[in-house]
Amino acid sequence: MIGIKESRSDLGVRIVSICPSNTELLAYLGLTSSLVGVDNYSDWPEEVHHLPRVGPDLDIDMEAVKKLNPDLVLASLSVPGMEKNIEALQAAQLPYVVLNPNSLEEIGRDILELGKHTQREQAAIRVYDAYQALLADYRERSQRVADRPGVYWEWWPKPVFTPGKINWLTEISELAGARNVFADRPEPSVQTDWNDVLERQPEYICLVWVGVEKRRIKPELVRTRPGWAALKAVQENRILVLDEPLFCRPSPRLLTGLQKLASLLHPSHFPACQEGRDLLRDRLERGR
Repeated sequence: MIGIKESRSDLGVRIVSICPSNTELLAYLGLTSSLVGVDNYSDWPEEVHHLPRVGPDLDIDMEAVKKLNPDLVLASLSVPGMEKNIEALQAAQLPYVVLNPNSLEEIGRDILELGKHTQREQAAIRVYDAYQALLADYRERSQRVADRPGVYWEWWPKPVFTPGKINWLTEISELAGARNVFADRPEPSVQTDWNDVLERQPEYICLVWVGVEKRRIKPELVRTRPGWAALKAVQENRILVLDEPLFCRPSPRLLTGLQKLASLLHPSHFPACQEGRDLLRDRLERGR
Protein backbone atom coordinates (compact mmCIF):
# COMPACT_ATOMS: atom_id res chain seq x y z
CA MET A 1 0.00 0.00 0.00
CA ILE A 2 1.85 3.11 -1.14
CA GLY A 3 -0.72 5.86 -1.13
CA ILE A 4 -4.23 6.73 -0.05
CA LYS A 5 -6.69 9.60 -0.11
CA GLU A 6 -9.28 9.35 2.63
CA SER A 7 -12.73 8.21 1.52
CA ARG A 8 -16.22 8.91 2.74
CA SER A 9 -17.56 7.35 5.92
CA ASP A 10 -19.58 4.70 4.04
CA LEU A 11 -16.41 3.19 2.57
CA GLY A 12 -16.76 -0.20 0.97
CA VAL A 13 -20.33 0.12 -0.31
CA ARG A 14 -19.40 1.04 -3.89
CA ILE A 15 -15.94 0.09 -5.19
CA VAL A 16 -14.35 0.59 -8.62
CA SER A 17 -11.22 -1.41 -9.49
CA ILE A 18 -9.02 -0.08 -12.28
CA CYS A 19 -6.53 -2.96 -12.47
CA PRO A 20 -7.14 -6.74 -12.85
CA SER A 21 -4.96 -7.73 -9.88
CA ASN A 22 -6.95 -5.40 -7.63
CA THR A 23 -10.21 -6.96 -8.79
CA GLU A 24 -8.80 -10.37 -7.88
CA LEU A 25 -7.75 -9.20 -4.42
CA LEU A 26 -11.28 -7.97 -3.78
CA ALA A 27 -12.67 -11.35 -4.86
CA TYR A 28 -10.58 -13.19 -2.27
CA LEU A 29 -11.98 -10.84 0.39
CA GLY A 30 -15.56 -11.59 -0.70
CA LEU A 31 -16.14 -8.08 -2.06
CA THR A 32 -17.19 -8.71 -5.65
CA SER A 33 -20.75 -7.71 -4.72
CA SER A 34 -19.42 -4.28 -3.73
CA LEU A 35 -17.86 -3.71 -7.15
CA VAL A 36 -19.78 -1.28 -9.37
CA GLY A 37 -17.19 -1.01 -12.16
CA VAL A 38 -13.86 -2.46 -13.35
CA ASP A 39 -11.20 -1.87 -15.99
CA ASN A 40 -11.50 -3.56 -19.37
CA TYR A 41 -9.02 -6.34 -18.55
CA SER A 42 -10.55 -7.56 -15.29
CA ASP A 43 -11.76 -11.05 -16.20
CA TRP A 44 -11.66 -13.00 -12.91
CA PRO A 45 -13.73 -14.14 -11.18
CA GLU A 46 -16.65 -14.77 -13.48
CA GLU A 47 -18.92 -12.65 -11.28
CA VAL A 48 -17.28 -9.44 -12.58
CA HIS A 49 -18.00 -10.11 -16.26
CA HIS A 50 -21.30 -8.21 -16.20
CA LEU A 51 -19.93 -5.06 -14.57
CA PRO A 52 -19.58 -1.67 -16.31
CA ARG A 53 -16.16 -1.15 -17.89
CA VAL A 54 -14.19 2.07 -17.43
CA GLY A 55 -11.43 1.57 -20.01
CA PRO A 56 -8.08 -0.25 -20.27
CA ASP A 57 -5.92 -0.09 -17.17
CA LEU A 58 -3.44 2.29 -18.84
CA ASP A 59 -6.14 4.60 -20.16
CA ILE A 60 -8.96 4.77 -17.61
CA ASP A 61 -11.94 6.98 -18.42
CA MET A 62 -12.10 8.90 -15.15
CA GLU A 63 -15.39 10.53 -16.07
CA ALA A 64 -16.93 7.07 -16.37
CA VAL A 65 -15.48 6.21 -12.96
CA LYS A 66 -16.91 9.38 -11.44
CA LYS A 67 -20.39 8.61 -12.80
CA LEU A 68 -20.37 5.35 -10.84
CA ASN A 69 -20.20 7.41 -7.62
CA PRO A 70 -17.60 5.18 -5.91
CA ASP A 71 -16.84 5.22 -2.22
CA LEU A 72 -13.41 3.81 -3.09
CA VAL A 73 -11.34 3.45 -6.26
CA LEU A 74 -8.70 0.75 -6.06
CA ALA A 75 -5.76 1.85 -8.23
CA SER A 76 -2.35 0.38 -9.06
CA LEU A 77 1.16 1.25 -10.19
CA SER A 78 2.08 -2.30 -11.22
CA VAL A 79 2.57 -1.29 -14.88
CA PRO A 80 4.60 1.73 -16.07
CA GLY A 81 2.22 4.43 -17.29
CA MET A 82 -0.41 3.97 -14.57
CA GLU A 83 0.84 7.14 -12.86
CA LYS A 84 -1.54 9.21 -14.94
CA ASN A 85 -4.48 7.35 -13.40
CA ILE A 86 -3.42 8.60 -9.96
CA GLU A 87 -3.14 12.16 -11.25
CA ALA A 88 -6.61 11.87 -12.78
CA LEU A 89 -8.05 10.48 -9.52
CA GLN A 90 -6.58 13.42 -7.64
CA ALA A 91 -7.95 15.90 -10.18
CA ALA A 92 -11.41 14.30 -9.97
CA GLN A 93 -11.21 14.34 -6.13
CA LEU A 94 -12.18 10.69 -5.92
CA PRO A 95 -11.33 8.54 -2.86
CA TYR A 96 -8.66 6.02 -3.76
CA VAL A 97 -6.07 3.52 -2.57
CA VAL A 98 -2.94 2.65 -4.57
CA LEU A 99 -1.28 -0.79 -4.58
CA ASN A 100 2.18 -1.50 -5.99
CA PRO A 101 3.55 -4.85 -4.73
CA ASN A 102 6.71 -6.35 -6.22
CA SER A 103 7.06 -9.39 -3.98
CA LEU A 104 4.88 -12.20 -2.62
CA GLU A 105 5.26 -10.75 0.89
CA GLU A 106 4.04 -7.34 -0.30
CA ILE A 107 1.01 -8.99 -1.90
CA GLY A 108 0.26 -10.58 1.46
CA ARG A 109 0.53 -7.22 3.22
CA ASP A 110 -1.80 -5.69 0.65
CA ILE A 111 -4.43 -8.31 1.54
CA LEU A 112 -4.34 -7.12 5.16
CA GLU A 113 -4.26 -3.44 4.27
CA LEU A 114 -7.16 -3.76 1.87
CA GLY A 115 -9.10 -5.57 4.60
CA LYS A 116 -8.63 -2.56 6.89
CA HIS A 117 -9.81 -0.08 4.25
CA THR A 118 -12.93 -2.09 3.42
CA GLN A 119 -13.99 -3.19 6.90
CA ARG A 120 -13.12 -6.81 6.07
CA GLU A 121 -10.25 -7.27 8.51
CA GLN A 122 -11.22 -10.73 9.76
CA ALA A 123 -11.75 -12.02 6.24
CA ALA A 124 -8.39 -10.53 5.24
CA ILE A 125 -6.61 -12.27 8.13
CA ARG A 126 -8.15 -15.59 7.12
CA VAL A 127 -7.06 -15.13 3.49
CA TYR A 128 -3.60 -13.97 4.54
CA ASP A 129 -3.09 -16.99 6.82
CA ALA A 130 -4.13 -19.42 4.07
CA TYR A 131 -1.90 -17.59 1.58
CA GLN A 132 1.11 -17.80 3.90
CA ALA A 133 0.44 -21.48 4.67
CA LEU A 134 0.50 -22.36 0.97
CA LEU A 135 3.74 -20.43 0.46
CA ALA A 136 5.26 -22.28 3.43
CA ASP A 137 4.18 -25.61 1.93
CA TYR A 138 5.88 -24.85 -1.38
CA ARG A 139 8.94 -23.45 0.38
CA GLU A 140 9.34 -26.73 2.24
CA ARG A 141 8.77 -28.85 -0.88
CA SER A 142 11.20 -26.80 -2.97
CA GLN A 143 13.99 -27.34 -0.45
CA ARG A 144 13.94 -31.04 -1.35
CA VAL A 145 14.67 -30.31 -5.02
CA ALA A 146 18.35 -30.78 -5.88
CA ASP A 147 18.29 -30.04 -9.61
CA ARG A 148 17.18 -26.42 -10.06
CA PRO A 149 17.00 -25.51 -13.76
CA GLY A 150 17.52 -21.98 -15.03
CA VAL A 151 14.31 -20.31 -16.23
CA TYR A 152 14.00 -17.34 -18.57
CA TRP A 153 10.73 -15.43 -18.20
CA GLU A 154 9.71 -13.40 -21.23
CA TRP A 155 7.28 -10.59 -20.47
CA TRP A 156 7.78 -9.02 -23.90
CA PRO A 157 9.86 -10.10 -26.91
CA LYS A 158 10.81 -6.85 -28.65
CA PRO A 159 12.17 -4.95 -26.80
CA VAL A 160 12.90 -7.79 -24.39
CA PHE A 161 11.50 -7.36 -20.88
CA THR A 162 12.04 -9.94 -18.14
CA PRO A 163 11.76 -9.91 -14.32
CA GLY A 164 14.85 -9.21 -12.20
CA LYS A 165 15.73 -10.00 -8.61
CA ILE A 166 13.02 -8.02 -6.80
CA ASN A 167 10.01 -9.61 -8.44
CA TRP A 168 7.41 -12.22 -7.58
CA LEU A 169 8.40 -14.35 -10.59
CA THR A 170 11.90 -14.77 -9.20
CA GLU A 171 10.29 -16.00 -5.97
CA ILE A 172 7.85 -18.21 -7.90
CA SER A 173 10.83 -19.73 -9.74
CA GLU A 174 12.58 -20.59 -6.47
CA LEU A 175 9.43 -22.01 -4.87
CA ALA A 176 8.92 -24.18 -7.97
CA GLY A 177 12.42 -25.64 -7.64
CA ALA A 178 14.10 -23.48 -10.27
CA ARG A 179 16.01 -20.20 -10.60
CA ASN A 180 15.41 -17.07 -12.62
CA VAL A 181 18.44 -16.59 -14.89
CA PHE A 182 18.07 -12.80 -14.48
CA ALA A 183 17.95 -12.90 -10.67
CA ASP A 184 21.36 -11.19 -10.59
CA ARG A 185 19.82 -7.99 -11.95
CA PRO A 186 18.51 -5.76 -9.11
CA GLU A 187 15.60 -4.22 -11.05
CA PRO A 188 12.04 -5.55 -10.75
CA SER A 189 11.82 -5.38 -14.56
CA VAL A 190 14.86 -5.74 -16.83
CA GLN A 191 15.09 -4.46 -20.40
CA THR A 192 17.66 -6.53 -22.28
CA ASP A 193 18.14 -8.30 -25.62
CA TRP A 194 18.10 -11.79 -27.12
CA ASN A 195 21.91 -12.09 -27.04
CA ASP A 196 21.94 -11.53 -23.27
CA VAL A 197 19.34 -14.27 -22.84
CA LEU A 198 21.34 -16.60 -25.08
CA GLU A 199 24.49 -16.10 -23.01
CA ARG A 200 22.63 -17.09 -19.82
CA GLN A 201 21.74 -20.51 -21.28
CA PRO A 202 18.27 -21.03 -19.74
CA GLU A 203 17.03 -24.60 -19.52
CA TYR A 204 13.40 -23.50 -19.72
CA ILE A 205 11.78 -20.58 -21.56
CA CYS A 206 8.50 -19.32 -20.08
CA LEU A 207 6.49 -17.07 -22.39
CA VAL A 208 4.02 -14.83 -20.54
CA TRP A 209 3.56 -11.79 -22.76
CA VAL A 210 1.76 -9.11 -20.77
CA GLY A 211 -1.76 -8.47 -22.04
CA VAL A 212 -1.52 -11.17 -24.74
CA GLU A 213 -3.81 -14.20 -24.73
CA LYS A 214 -2.07 -17.57 -24.51
CA ARG A 215 -3.50 -18.75 -27.82
CA ARG A 216 -1.92 -15.80 -29.65
CA ILE A 217 1.66 -16.60 -28.55
CA LYS A 218 3.62 -18.58 -31.15
CA PRO A 219 6.45 -20.56 -29.47
CA GLU A 220 7.86 -21.57 -32.86
CA LEU A 221 9.02 -17.97 -33.36
CA VAL A 222 11.48 -18.46 -30.49
CA ARG A 223 13.33 -21.08 -32.54
CA THR A 224 14.05 -18.57 -35.32
CA ARG A 225 15.93 -16.11 -33.10
CA PRO A 226 19.65 -15.87 -33.98
CA GLY A 227 21.61 -18.52 -32.11
CA TRP A 228 18.68 -19.78 -30.06
CA ALA A 229 18.55 -23.12 -31.86
CA ALA A 230 21.61 -24.07 -29.78
CA LEU A 231 19.83 -23.47 -26.47
CA LYS A 232 19.07 -26.57 -24.41
CA ALA A 233 15.55 -25.20 -23.79
CA VAL A 234 14.92 -25.09 -27.54
CA GLN A 235 16.62 -28.39 -28.38
CA GLU A 236 14.66 -30.25 -25.70
CA ASN A 237 11.40 -28.44 -26.47
CA ARG A 238 11.23 -26.78 -23.07
CA ILE A 239 9.39 -23.69 -24.28
CA LEU A 240 6.39 -23.17 -22.02
CA VAL A 241 3.52 -20.89 -23.07
CA LEU A 242 1.83 -20.08 -19.78
CA ASP A 243 -1.37 -18.31 -18.76
CA GLU A 244 -0.38 -14.66 -18.39
CA PRO A 245 -3.02 -13.88 -15.71
CA LEU A 246 -1.53 -16.54 -13.43
CA PHE A 247 1.99 -15.10 -13.59
CA CYS A 248 1.86 -11.38 -14.44
CA ARG A 249 -0.75 -10.05 -12.01
CA PRO A 250 0.30 -9.35 -8.39
CA SER A 251 -2.55 -11.16 -6.67
CA PRO A 252 -2.93 -14.50 -4.83
CA ARG A 253 -3.74 -16.16 -8.16
CA LEU A 254 0.04 -16.36 -8.50
CA LEU A 255 -0.23 -19.38 -6.20
CA THR A 256 -2.12 -21.26 -8.90
CA GLY A 257 0.59 -20.22 -11.36
CA LEU A 258 3.17 -21.55 -8.91
CA GLN A 259 1.33 -24.85 -8.67
CA LYS A 260 1.22 -25.15 -12.45
CA LEU A 261 4.90 -24.30 -12.97
CA ALA A 262 6.14 -26.54 -10.15
CA SER A 263 4.18 -29.53 -11.42
CA LEU A 264 5.61 -29.03 -14.93
CA LEU A 265 9.22 -28.71 -13.78
CA HIS A 266 9.22 -31.34 -11.02
CA PRO A 267 6.12 -33.57 -11.24
CA SER A 268 7.53 -36.03 -8.69
CA HIS A 269 7.95 -33.33 -6.02
CA PHE A 270 4.81 -31.20 -6.47
CA PRO A 271 1.08 -31.90 -6.83
CA ALA A 272 -0.54 -31.55 -10.25
CA CYS A 273 -2.46 -28.42 -11.13
CA GLN A 274 -6.16 -28.95 -11.85
CA GLU A 275 -7.36 -26.78 -14.71
CA GLY A 276 -10.05 -24.33 -13.67
CA ARG A 277 -9.26 -24.67 -9.97
CA ASP A 278 -7.82 -21.87 -7.84
CA LEU A 279 -5.32 -23.04 -5.23
CA LEU A 280 -6.07 -20.43 -2.56
CA ARG A 281 -9.85 -20.59 -2.98
CA ASP A 282 -9.69 -24.36 -2.63
CA ARG A 283 -7.80 -24.03 0.65
CA LEU A 284 -10.22 -21.43 1.98
CA GLU A 285 -13.21 -23.59 1.05
CA ARG A 286 -11.69 -26.51 2.95
CA GLY A 287 -11.36 -24.24 5.98
CA ARG A 288 -7.72 -25.13 6.49
